[in-house]
Amino acid sequence: MGTAISLDLADDLPAAMLHELAEQTFGWLREVDARFSTYRDDSEVCRFDRGELPLAEASVDLRAVLDRCADLWRETDGFFDVYATGRLDPSGYVKGWSAQVASDRLVEAGAANHCLNAGGDVRVRGRSATGEKWRIGVRHPWDPTATCLVLTGTDLAIATSGVYERGHHVVDPRRGVPAQGLRSVTVVGSDLGVADAYATAAVAMGRAGITWLDQLPDYRHAAVTDDARLLHTPTLPLPD
Repeated sequence: MGTAISLDLADDLPAAMLHELAEQTFGWLREVDARFSTYRDDSEVCRFDRGELPLAEASVDLRAVLDRCADLWRETDGFFDVYATGRLDPSGYVKGWSAQVASDRLVEAGAANHCLNAGGDVRVRGRSATGEKWRIGVRHPWDPTATCLVLTGTDLAIATSGVYERGHHVVDPRRGVPAQGLRSVTVVGSDLGVADAYATAAVAMGRAGITWLDQLPDYRHAAVTDDARLLHTPTLPLPD
């Protein structure tokens, strides 16, 4: 998926079962990469974008993702736009969605305590192997060796969108230029795909994204501005 992915299975289960669960999780994420990668000419999303694959012949997953992205386009007043760069790119939803699906499958399989980190999009359930709440560091947008804040909890979906690795790659779809104003946005809620899309949309909005995020009833957020201000909702799950 073009990023590092880590999985921490914290349940006291037989080693063989843990190994199989890990293999299934990474197998699913490799399947998603093969289907949705915008860097692979043979991926389903690229073939669809070039008009080589009719929607009626697309996989159930691709059709479901496109439908959800259309909903998110409406929910974000057009700022979450999979065509913002001029070609189909649903990556701003797919990474979080695929990790959310993987986490849900782990719970169904009996691994109720785990942490899945897909390049900064994190889904935690239950508790760590020590019995403590999970602690998730959010990367400092100027210092890759530091965190700008730490979150803690037992059932959190945490998505961060930023411009610190690939530059200002998030496009303001209304102006067709790289978005400015926010260095990074972290959104916390119950669904990682939605949190991922909301974080991307907020970055695309620029400073106005903070006001938009404030109006979301079920998602909390933190944002770092281009002038190095850290702003966050007072109910963010910070350590005690």
